Amino acid sequence: MQIKAHAKVNIFLKITGHRDGYHTLISRFAKVPNLYDTITLVPCECDGFTIEGCEGVETQSNTIYKAYAILLEETGSESLEEFFRHHKVAVEKRIPSQAGLGGGSSDAAAFMRLVNDVCDLGIDIDRLAVLSSRIGADMPFFVYDYDSANVSGFGEIVEKYDEEPLDIETYTPPIGCDTVKVYKTFKANFLDAIEAVEYYKWLELPSRDILALGLEPTIVNDLYKASLRAYPELSEYAREGWYFSGSGSSYFRIL
Repeated sequence: MQIKAHAKVNIFLKITGHRDGYHTLISRFAKVPNLYDTITLVPCECDGFTIEGCEGVETQSNTIYKAYAILLEETGSESLEEFFRHHKVAVEKRIPSQAGLGGGSSDAAAFMRLVNDVCDLGIDIDRLAVLSSRIGADMPFFVYDYDSANVSGFGEIVEKYDEEPLDIETYTPPIGCDTVKVYKTFKANFLDAIEAVEYYKWLELPSRDILALGLEPTIVNDLYKASLRAYPELSEYAREGWYFSGSGSSYFRIL
């Protein structure tokens, strides 16, 4: 009873507006095939829901626990509760935290898919995606487990994009970028100047073609300039031909 929780990168990310307290966007999400956490359900007599491998994060703050709580609320399944009296969740972490790679969201989404199958909860994938969006805006992409997808709205609209799986290389500086801080920085300094309309055409282009346009990374990802404002030391790690994922701090390129 094991599943891989893959990292993602944002091939591009453009902010389109702000409403109800949140930013809206259009983006191309792409799975990173060779970077993933591993989620395993291990037989264990447990006093309560137990997670190992996420040291430093309180259980009730963990995205995996939040996913469990939502599944329990949705199903009211006594067998689900019983299952986790006799199993613990073991997480083998490889995806860096605060890196723009979606590690916590991917872990929770993979957990939801695995438990839905193992415990025979019978929740269809679209409903699972809706439930997951209560945990994080990027969760639905990980629930659908697409190789590439166009993502819009607050992150809840996910449309599969058909292209060959991408060979993606990432590197993460020794800097953690707080997503809330980066978005607040964007709103305070850059929101009024957004011009997203001309970039909707990118939703139709293959990921390689988008990056082959040779545009500056700050144009390809609107959050990069906000991250640089919030964390100026990031500029020391920029490399020619590499792009910035999400709110950072990771850089990537397609091989």
